[in-house]
Amino acid sequence: MTGALHTGFMLFSFVVVCESEPTHAGPDRVGDLHEQSKLVHLTSHWAFHLVNESLDFSSADRFCRGQFSSLVTVEQSEDREGVLELLQQTGHRSPVWVRDPAKAASKPLALSKQYLQYPALNFPRDSREGFARVNMSFPTLSSISVCVRVQWNPEWNEVSTIFSYAAPVFTNEFQLRGQVDMQGRILLALIIHGKHLPYKASFPNDGDWHHICVAWRLSNGHWAIYVDGDKKDMGSGSDTSRSIYGDGILILGQDQDSFGGNFTEPFFGNITDLNVWNMSLEIRHVRALNTCSSKTQELLFSWNLDLLSRHPVVNEVQALLFCPAVHQQMELQGCRTLQDGSDQPPLLSLTDCSDPLPFICRSSRERFLKMKQISDSQTSQPSAFMNQLMKLSNQSQPVLGQRPSGLGSVSQVSALLDISVQALQYTQQEGLQPADMVSLIQLLSLAADVPTQPHPKEASHNKTSIQELSQHFISVADSIISEDNALKWQAIKEVVSGPMDVVNAIDQMVTSLSASLMAETDHMIIHRPNIKLEVQQQWLQEGSRGSSFCGPETEKLTNLDCISVPNQKIQDLHNNGFHKLTLVNTWYGSLRPLFNPEENITMVPTVTDGSQRYLGTVLGSSVISTTVLGDDQPVSTPVRFQLQHRVQNPTGTVYDPVCAFWDFDLNPEAGGWWNTKGCDVVSKQYGYTVCYCNHTTNFALLLQVYEAKRSPENEKALQVLTFIGCGVSLCGLLFTFILFIAVGVPKSDRTTVHKNLIVALAIAELLLMCSDWASANEAACFMVTALLHLFFMASFSWMLVEGLLLWSKVVSVNISEDRRMKLYYIIGWGLPVLIVGVTLAVSVDEYKAEDHCWLNVKTDTIWAFVGPVIFVLAVNAVVLCRVVMVTVSSARRRAKMLSPSSASKMQTFDLSWAVTRPVLILLPVLGLTWLCGVLVHLSVVVAYVFIALNALQGLYIFLVYAVYNTEVRNAIKRIKEKRKALSFTNCSQPTSFLPSQRAPITSWGRSPPTPSSPETSETSGPPSSTSTSLVIKNESFRKESFVSFSLKPASGNQVVQLTGYKPSGC
Repeated sequence: MTGALHTGFMLFSFVVVCESEPTHAGPDRVGDLHEQSKLVHLTSHWAFHLVNESLDFSSADRFCRGQFSSLVTVEQSEDREGVLELLQQTGHRSPVWVRDPAKAASKPLALSKQYLQYPALNFPRDSREGFARVNMSFPTLSSISVCVRVQWNPEWNEVSTIFSYAAPVFTNEFQLRGQVDMQGRILLALIIHGKHLPYKASFPNDGDWHHICVAWRLSNGHWAIYVDGDKKDMGSGSDTSRSIYGDGILILGQDQDSFGGNFTEPFFGNITDLNVWNMSLEIRHVRALNTCSSKTQELLFSWNLDLLSRHPVVNEVQALLFCPAVHQQMELQGCRTLQDGSDQPPLLSLTDCSDPLPFICRSSRERFLKMKQISDSQTSQPSAFMNQLMKLSNQSQPVLGQRPSGLGSVSQVSALLDISVQALQYTQQEGLQPADMVSLIQLLSLAADVPTQPHPKEASHNKTSIQELSQHFISVADSIISEDNALKWQAIKEVVSGPMDVVNAIDQMVTSLSASLMAETDHMIIHRPNIKLEVQQQWLQEGSRGSSFCGPETEKLTNLDCISVPNQKIQDLHNNGFHKLTLVNTWYGSLRPLFNPEENITMVPTVTDGSQRYLGTVLGSSVISTTVLGDDQPVSTPVRFQLQHRVQNPTGTVYDPVCAFWDFDLNPEAGGWWNTKGCDVVSKQYGYTVCYCNHTTNFALLLQVYEAKRSPENEKALQVLTFIGCGVSLCGLLFTFILFIAVGVPKSDRTTVHKNLIVALAIAELLLMCSDWASANEAACFMVTALLHLFFMASFSWMLVEGLLLWSKVVSVNISEDRRMKLYYIIGWGLPVLIVGVTLAVSVDEYKAEDHCWLNVKTDTIWAFVGPVIFVLAVNAVVLCRVVMVTVSSARRRAKMLSPSSASKMQTFDLSWAVTRPVLILLPVLGLTWLCGVLVHLSVVVAYVFIALNALQGLYIFLVYAVYNTEVRNAIKRIKEKRKALSFTNCSQPTSFLPSQRAPITSWGRSPPTPSSPETSETSGPPSSTSTSLVIKNESFRKESFVSFSLKPASGNQVVQLTGYKPSGC
């Protein structure tokens, strides 16, 4: 263990690359540093470091990333010149690894992009005669590899032959067989030159597709069997040292007891993707082939049904295979190397990626110099944490000279993390120094890439070591991202990209160790003050559901930070052939303070209507992440998450949340940046936001900060005024409509248009008053939004009709009234229904705003309302101008008819009133007060004026078109007169007339009798007879009392009868 700690501690220290001697370095150290200084070349922008220790390509790339740099590329002229000067400076002549920027790192992809259809052959169980023959001639083979995909029939338990190759001189030349054991596994065995090797390699008899490769070479007799990319069995040596005979026959699905016939041991199931190479494949080739990559070198036969002849019982079917490499562009040509720095231009070639070679790391000049400064400080004066670490590891001084290949096993990493946790506990009061944090971040980066395959001597302790490693790893990471280290993160920002480097290391560690962590359990939680990690595993079946992962509960927050994968997406995994689902969920609660608060996140503002001034964007929540593993392979699925707002609104500002994720590839040199692609806001609530993203990664809320143009007091006052004004307006509209119906206003096109406008506007304002209550329910809010859109559009459509009707009165229009009203109804109700229906059909997902019941102003949906409104206002403005012109013209003609003495004075008055009167009368029905809405964002005063004008629109209509309307007033007057006339019928006895000393006021009228007059009750007299009525007002009666007398000829003679009636109540 002491050796492991020593090696680990060497890795834990910095790479010290100096141009001058350190203060406390001894002679030997000075010599070492002088030699190391030759391995670094500085340019104006970059630092190139030659690591003269050989690693494979993947390890070299990980090492550079662990040093906060990257494997160098030679595409840019500055990079190419820097690399060549470094190689000439060091005299290095052998090849070195360089990175090909065209090869992007592999990413999880959506399942729909990871499947390909392959033509396959079905060998049915109802016949033992099925086979397929490869129609080609094979040469003599000193090496051979055969790969095939097999779907074994789970109901078949006997020995079967997957393929057999027989030569004319020897039948059992090369053959692959399988049989089912007692545990339900398919055991595989090779036959080479007639020698039957043991059944050892296996795969589960689960009815799924499995990729099988077998390889053999003559040089050392080595053979191997690979299943699903992993080596399951291997050996070397054979009884016969010879090549495989040529001119043989390759048969699928049968054993050949004779050359090309006498079939026994049939195979039942499906076979596809058979390929044969004249070489012995290595494990890297097999793993790439397992993911559907191609290997064309030394390929003898490639799967093609046209090159096969088969028995009639063998059918062609389609196989859907999981192929992530198809879109990840994995290639088998090799990795890029720079062969010789002395060549001009430099020679680039491809080399086997597993070959160990030196490599060059590149970092920015500022980062390199800052690392050197931190390293020198740590060397001259070690921190309390570093002293404690040396004490626990039994080291007398820090060993500065990191060896890239030092961390080679899980036990070494676990032990080093263990003493790091102990040192952190002992020095908790002193805290970490910037140099300590850099060292710990390097350690986490290297530990995340540690090989999970245990050393043979450590196999028994591997599971325990992995559990301990994960616990210690999270503990160290939690200490680094503590809020107490916020200022120290600013001190190392020139070296470390940021706290997301720690998040990336955790993601890599848990993803690589998830299979081992879940070997004996289905659920694991690691909880630290700043990090909560949960790994859960389940076997997929019909109806499988996922659970929601939430951050820790707190007393202050009632709504937790949560994330989940939709149940339908989990079911899709099962439907696509996945059996095991692993969800890795992580919550980070302290990252927000670690980002530089003065560094604005550049982003296009979401509020673009000019109502608020954009100030910037800040991280406003915890960070939460999900990684989905299907059968231990990363897949990308949509997720839904909810995050709390953790930023308080300063006075005078408001926030608009945006769903985002950290994209490590957006700005690689800076460690990544925030991205919003594929993420949408589902709902905004007070204190939290719900988001939906179409992929898995690390998510957070970005809060866009706006300067509030209105104070909270003004906002509240505007809301209250709007509600009160709408209530008053609604009452005015109702009274107007009731008056139109009750008083019997003569029917005309003008009153009909008024009634329709009143109905549309009243319903719209009633819905507006109820919209706040409906916002709590998503479905109700959507319905209210659609109805508001419909009835406000109807209101403006009838305002347009008002304008058209007024125009028809001003300008002669040859349209009958009936046809005109049909057109008006189409415009007033048909057009709004059409607009709303088309808008819903085109943009139903973006129709409603996120936080209130109205159209979405952040998309083009709002133009389905604003566009028609602008058109209506423009038309009605033209109509109003025309009416004013006609009115002014009439006023001038009247003025000319006046006497010359008063003409000038009266002309000025008439002209002013001619302009003012139509404007006052027509404004409410033409909707021109809505022109103020365009200017609302300029000032809060304009907002008050706009609300006052439009909220009181109904009351204005009531006053202008009901109270002071001549038609309404005349109708009311007629009702009063009619009631007075009817009141005489309620008097029971005649009244004698008592003459007054004053002359009574009399009025005579001659008219035919009406049904309501008392005369109509008389049956005598011809119908054409007439009567004369006399109404006398006399002071002898009560004030304002009248007595009515009727004079009519008596039947049969000309005598006049005089009868007086006293009105009821006299």
